[in-house]
Amino acid sequence: MNSSEFCIGRIPVLQTDATPPNEPGARYGGLNQRTTVIPVGYKKEPDYRAWDIEAVFEQDIPIPLRDGVVIRADVFRPANTSTVPAIVHYSPYGKSGSGLFDLNLIPGRSGIPRSAVSGFQSFEAFDPAEWVTHGYAVVNVDARGVFGSQGNSRFLGTAEGRDGHDVVEHVSQLSWCTGKVALAGNSWLAMTQWFIAAERPPHLTCILPLEGSSDLYREVLCRGGVPSYQFFGFVNPFLYGNQQREDVITMLQKYPAINEYWQDKRADISSIQCPTYVLASMSTGLHTVGSLRGFEDIRHDKKWLRLHSTQEWHDLYQKHSIADFKKFLDFYMKGQDNKWEQTSRARISVISYNKVGSSSNSKSHRSRSDIVQGNVDDLPFTAWPVPEAKDINLHLSTDGTLQSSCEHVKGGQSSYASDAKAENFDADPEELSFTYTFPKQTRLIGSSKAVLYMSCQDHDELDVFVILRKIDKDGRILRNCNIPFAELKAVGGDGIDDIVDPHDLPTLNSLQYVGPSGILRASHREIDASISKHNFPHHKHTSEEKISPGQVVKLEIGIWAAGIQFGAGEKLVLRVSGHDMRLPEFEALRGSFTTANKGRHVIHVGGEHDSHLVLPLLEY
Repeated sequence: MNSSEFCIGRIPVLQTDATPPNEPGARYGGLNQRTTVIPVGYKKEPDYRAWDIEAVFEQDIPIPLRDGVVIRADVFRPANTSTVPAIVHYSPYGKSGSGLFDLNLIPGRSGIPRSAVSGFQSFEAFDPAEWVTHGYAVVNVDARGVFGSQGNSRFLGTAEGRDGHDVVEHVSQLSWCTGKVALAGNSWLAMTQWFIAAERPPHLTCILPLEGSSDLYREVLCRGGVPSYQFFGFVNPFLYGNQQREDVITMLQKYPAINEYWQDKRADISSIQCPTYVLASMSTGLHTVGSLRGFEDIRHDKKWLRLHSTQEWHDLYQKHSIADFKKFLDFYMKGQDNKWEQTSRARISVISYNKVGSSSNSKSHRSRSDIVQGNVDDLPFTAWPVPEAKDINLHLSTDGTLQSSCEHVKGGQSSYASDAKAENFDADPEELSFTYTFPKQTRLIGSSKAVLYMSCQDHDELDVFVILRKIDKDGRILRNCNIPFAELKAVGGDGIDDIVDPHDLPTLNSLQYVGPSGILRASHREIDASISKHNFPHHKHTSEEKISPGQVVKLEIGIWAAGIQFGAGEKLVLRVSGHDMRLPEFEALRGSFTTANKGRHVIHVGGEHDSHLVLPLLEY
């Protein structure tokens, strides 16, 4: 590990050696610049999707960047068309099927069979075999420092945005390109789009950030001021290259408060000028708040939001999603008069937790809860946050209830052991619960907020975790199956073949969603009003303000947005604890989350300590 010549402001950026591309699992054959033709009917492997049209495959084309570094890209385009618009995927994982990561990363491949994709797609990107058929070129880029691309890799920020700017402009001038370029992709491939689009490449026609956080510190690495090294500790060893990569984990350890370095990892969304299709989901543990922030902070009106009800990789390859992406792209990239701009500004899905994918009508899958009402997808709204939602305050009471009136609150104190070991199987101890029963059918749509008055006699710090859960009429705590169970069963493998009840799927966040969550470290409680959103306070994170033993402090904790349906008699539960109550993204991360907690945390309720929950609710 060493400091490179690369600085952000006055701060030298620490780098570490990238994992060599010849390591097992990298699936990299080396640089191989050539042009071939993919014939109609070609399959990369027997069980992959066949190509429907003849395509030109230009492999490892060089793309020069402004500092002289040359990076590499693969181009797939129709063979019998003179010029076409281009869709660019800018990725750190490897292009066109290289790299360790693919749909096999989670059990059941997100419900996507191998026959649905060609195997030429980059991880979290459109499939070239699909989009070449629709008259587009697909350009899969290995970012700076990745595999055969020169240089040291960058980890988002302005520097990567400038690299992406140069890629867009180079692609726009290629002989086969109409001059119109779009960016697309999930997760990291969406995160990079915020930074690239903020650089305003002249030929960037539109973007599709399909679930991408937009503030690395606040939304991913240090939610609420609580450091989380585990996710990128898992991912980073599989970022392959011949030189060095930016070491964000060590940077967080060295610079735990926001400074110039971390400010540069917050995308300047307000600078984005091109039309934007924003996708978000509830099930991601990384991207919900950043995707919604992206939509809100774009200043023009050529923006659309879809909050869907499944998992990001599953949604990416669904026919209805592809048709929707295509309609947006055809309008802006090809000038087709398809009425895209009449699309509702925000389309919001709400989940019931009772319906289990497309198997909800099967009696064999009703052992854990009756099927009352299924998910509702794409409810149309004119804006986000949805104007129809009304904020309701529910007040915590020591009898374990949430009361709509302060008059019914039983004041006092409730406590939990903050340092109890958590394994994240959805069965951990030392979690306080406060419950509200809905008298009518109600939808929660938007971000919620917990306002808690808390103290700790044993320590000068509190890491506080909150989550909203749903309970059915029979008192059963529910989890939502993120991927239609029938589709997971159809793909099978990974032990899924033997599972009858979706409740028994592995307790992973990619497969089962427990509910929206919030995190805050008490010493980071100072709010930054300049960037806070409705019901979602953002904090400054520029300094620490420790607490004294027994000192009661007010904590305002933003809870990530969700869309949840509640029937009459069903319950919402606010849980509060000293550990993360979400399910892990991957099995390797289970039980790995650490905190600064010691001793018992006390919640003070009633009177001057009006601990309460703010919910955006709609009756229907």
